[in-house]
Amino acid sequence: MNLINSLQDTFALHNSINMPYVGLGVYKMTNEEEAYTAIKSAIDTGYRLIDTAAFYDNEQIVGKVVRDSDIDRKDLFITSKVWNSDQGYDETLRAFEQSLKQLNMDYMDLYLVHWPVKGKYKETWRAFERLYQEGIVRAIGVSNFQIHHLEDLLADSMEKPVINQVELHPYLSQVPLRDYCHKNKIAIEAWSPIARNRLVDEPLLNHLAKKYGKTVSQIILRWHLQNHTIIIPKSVHLERIKENADLFDFELTMEDMTQVNALNKNERFGADPDHFDF
Repeated sequence: MNLINSLQDTFALHNSINMPYVGLGVYKMTNEEEAYTAIKSAIDTGYRLIDTAAFYDNEQIVGKVVRDSDIDRKDLFITSKVWNSDQGYDETLRAFEQSLKQLNMDYMDLYLVHWPVKGKYKETWRAFERLYQEGIVRAIGVSNFQIHHLEDLLADSMEKPVINQVELHPYLSQVPLRDYCHKNKIAIEAWSPIARNRLVDEPLLNHLAKKYGKTVSQIILRWHLQNHTIIIPKSVHLERIKENADLFDFELTMEDMTQVNALNKNERFGADPDHFDF
């Protein structure tokens, strides 16, 4: 197994674009000053992937940090997503233009369909394919898609999603979905990778944290990386941003991995894609 050794290590998506394994999620970061400081701190710490969305209402802040940064735009990986009410062919093209304008960029690295809106996501995907063919987005993918959504999408699309970003953590390990995506060369990215800190009292994770001199969050994030999952932990606190990146000086054993895998309860803390009120 290729081990991930640093914050700049990347995952080769099926279209040969390299995406960092570790990024900063910016969901709910709407306080301009706080968000700016957090994103800047992450880039200064070495993060190169920033994951935003139209729905997060902070694309503008992400764009400003990127412009103010000493790091070249081409060395950063910026993801955004089209929101549910903007899905459909023409609507998606307009929403993308708006996102690009908010970011104040001339291209996006990755654009995702935020949720599989029934009756809409195929038309949305058609617009994504056009944006990809035009070269204004380097990679296109989906978020919160179940196996049946992916099968439906793949049945009549020209481009295959490079990635599926889903809720994923030790209580919701999504093995069938991960296996399906792996078989189809669709990368897996975890949102809510530490389950919004709800696993902090889990005895096994505390035992492993003690064993390695790490925090429970670091144990979970390391578990993700060793499963070859791309992660976007979210924090506005500098010490947590640094902690979430400090994952490369230890390695879980096969036995540790097996034990963490066994914590799965198929328990969601976010919305269920099959029962989401679009």
